[in-house]
Formats: sequence, C-alpha cells, structure tokens
Amino acid sequence: MPGAANRTLSDVDKDSIFHPATSIVAHLQQGPVIASKGHGLWVTDQTGREVMDFGAGLWCVNVGYGRAELAEVAAEAIRDICYFPLFFSGSTEPTIRLAERILTDFHERSNARQLSKVFFGNSGSDANDTNFKLVRYYNNVRGLPNKKKFISRWGAYHGSTYASASLTGIPGYHDKFDLPIADVLHAPFPHFYRFGKDGETESRFADRMISDVKTIIAREGADTIAAFIAEPVMGTGGVIPPTADYFAQLQTLLSENDILLIVDEVITGLGRLGSYSGTGFYRLEPDIVSLAKGLTSAYFPLSASVISERIWDVLREASPRTGPFMHGFTYSGHPVGCAIALANLDIVDRERLIENAARMGTLFVDRLRERVGDHPHVGEVRGVGLMIAVEFIADKKRKAFFEPGKYPHRIVQQEAAKQGMLIRALPMGDITALSPPLCITADEVNEGVARYARALEAATPAIRQLATA
Repeated sequence: MPGAANRTLSDVDKDSIFHPATSIVAHLQQGPVIASKGHGLWVTDQTGREVMDFGAGLWCVNVGYGRAELAEVAAEAIRDICYFPLFFSGSTEPTIRLAERILTDFHERSNARQLSKVFFGNSGSDANDTNFKLVRYYNNVRGLPNKKKFISRWGAYHGSTYASASLTGIPGYHDKFDLPIADVLHAPFPHFYRFGKDGETESRFADRMISDVKTIIAREGADTIAAFIAEPVMGTGGVIPPTADYFAQLQTLLSENDILLIVDEVITGLGRLGSYSGTGFYRLEPDIVSLAKGLTSAYFPLSASVISERIWDVLREASPRTGPFMHGFTYSGHPVGCAIALANLDIVDRERLIENAARMGTLFVDRLRERVGDHPHVGEVRGVGLMIAVEFIADKKRKAFFEPGKYPHRIVQQEAAKQGMLIRALPMGDITALSPPLCITADEVNEGVARYARALEAATPAIRQLATA
C-alpha cells in the first residue's frame, strides 16, 4: 500500500477495526484511544499519558491492571494443558475446581444453597443467551411447550447477542436490529428517582412496579411465561438499586406463577457491591445466576450460568429420552481461563477487596455528595459498593429532566477525559457511572472526586445552556 510506512497506529485502527458500541463517523474523525500499559486503576496510553480508569474497563477489571501473578498463572496453565473441550464429558482440573468454588461460595456466602451446577461460557452475553435457551429446553422437557416468554425490564442490560439483546431493555440495542424478539416482554423501568410520583414512597413505588408485572402475567397468561430476568442493581441503565420490598414481592409473585427467576450478576457478582453477590446482599433466591466480569477481572474471557437443583433435576430425569444436551461453546470451561479465575478470586479474598469495595464505595459517594451534590444540575448521587452514578437534571427545584438528545453527561465525560479520568456516560438517561477497580485506595478516591469536580465545573456553562435551550 502506497505510503504504508507513514501510517500511524491510529490510521491502521481506523482502516481495520469495526469497533463495538462506537459511532462510526466520530471514530473516523477522532481516532482511537490506544492503551499500552496498566497498573492498579491507572492506564497509560500510547503517548505515555497516565489516566485514572474509573470504569474498570467495562465494570470488569476488579483486581486492577497489571497483576503479574495472573500472567504467571496463565503461563503455567498454558504449559500444562492449553486447551481441552468440555464436550463429550471432557474436563480439566482448573475447570472442576472453579465450578466447585463458585458453588461453595454461593452456598456459604450468599445462602443460595439451591444452586447446583455450573455451565461455562465466554461472556455475560452468551451466559444470558445460554439461559434463554436453557429455560426453553427445561419447559419443553417438562411438557410445557407454551411456557416460553421472558419478562425483563426497561433499562436493563443483559447482553448484545440476538436473545440477550432482546432481554436488554435499552432501545439503542434494539433499533435497526429488528429487536426485541416476540417472546421477550419488558416491564416498566423501576427507577424511583426518575419515575416516582410526587409524594410516592419507595415502598409504594415498588408496589406499583410489581402491580405492572402482575398485569403482564395476567394479560399473557402465566402458562406462557417462563422466566423473569433482573440485575440486582441495574448497571448500564443507570446504576439503579432496587427499592424497598421490590424483590421480596417479585419473588413471591414469580413463585405463585411457576416463573423462574434469573439473576444477572455479570456486574454485581463477586465483589462490586461490597458484598460477595447481589443474590446474598438482597436475599434473592435465583433459579439461575449469570456471572462473567468479576470471574477473571477481564484477564480472560469467561462466564458462567449457575443453575439450581430444581432445573438440574428435570434435565437429569429427562436425559435418557432426550439424549445429549446439544448446547455449548468451543471454549466453554477453558482451562487457562479457569486457572486465572481461581487465582483472581484468591486475590479478591486475600486482599479483602470485597470489604474494600464497601468502604471505598461509601467514601466515594460521601465525597461526591460533598463536592458536587449541591450543583444545580446534579439531581442525585447514588451507589452501592463501587457501583456509583451521578444523574443530571435540567431544573433541580422543579425536578425537570433534560429533553431527549441533550446529553449533558457526555459533556462531563469529555471534560473528565481532559482531567485524566475515564468515566462512562451511560446510554439511557443523563447519567455518568463510576465503577473503579475494587483495589482503589482512599487517596485515589479523593483524587478521582477532585478530578470529577473540576470536570463538572468546566462542563457547567455548556450544561446550563442545554438546560435553558
């Protein structure tokens, strides 16, 4: 190619890579941010500039960047057995040990003793795709072929495959893709700050949200609805914790109608909430749990669908007549990924990172409220553990939200980048998310708050103009 020797790495990227969740036109104009090194929550770009990653990648680098121990474990695992399939009863020791550990921890640390088996995949999306297929299989072998529909929630994020993107309740993941598919229903967005009515308590709001689910079940017929899927704390939809009594009422309703509960812990599981899991934190009783990001802290693609004895019993009893369970992935239970996961979970426990997430999350929210909580366009600062959000509002006194398409949070994200701070402007609502690695220190929290406050100050004139336009 003429002039190829003069092309920059950025040019090669623009000519070669189709980036996910990226504006094509903006990318071609601006080019990529190219990371070259990382340590803790610090990432160094190709120019040598260090930035603080307050997104932990995509909510996933829980133990932080640059863990040499995990590289050494990966090298040893590759030397021992680089790959062996789980198909046809194959297995490896790291895979076996990881499944046992996941189940033991859920039994002992989340009181979820009904969980019985682990099915491994590669990402949170394919875990929820597995769950979608598994639930349909389960009801077919039970002789309930009409019980196939799923209820999700607007604002939920459950992945980007054909089925999991349908379960996702964010319109941007549906537009132009002919989604959601017909058997996926969406209940209203349980976001109290935005959708609570004047004078409505959190408890009354929860009553109303559950009433809406009851209406869906009555309209569709319980005999057609297979499962309800929910994140314990909604992530990409805005970092939305559940309101009082929401899950207690929901679980009773589902049990009364023979509807499975799938708890999507891809973000919340394994420490981010300052608790081992959202299942334990909110006293949930799932039939299936989805795991991914925190399993390996993103050092290897790995996910898990953890299923209950209730489901396993049906599959085991049906096996003589149904034959092999014909679902799986080439890299299911990859021995290198499982070895890394075991070492990663050892780091989380040894360094007490779950407890650190609880302490640092409280400090982070408190400091943010002190520094930016009184800002005229900050509606709410909220968080659970190290899942934290700042939501922006056009008029605080009237609780008037920005008109669609204004995107004040994107301006804050851009100014934060200038301050050497990576944060995420979420795709639904005017919300920035902050979800640093669980190893963050108090000094780093304080530095992050200072940088965020400076970014917001720089963004304020433009935000004010959007609010009055």
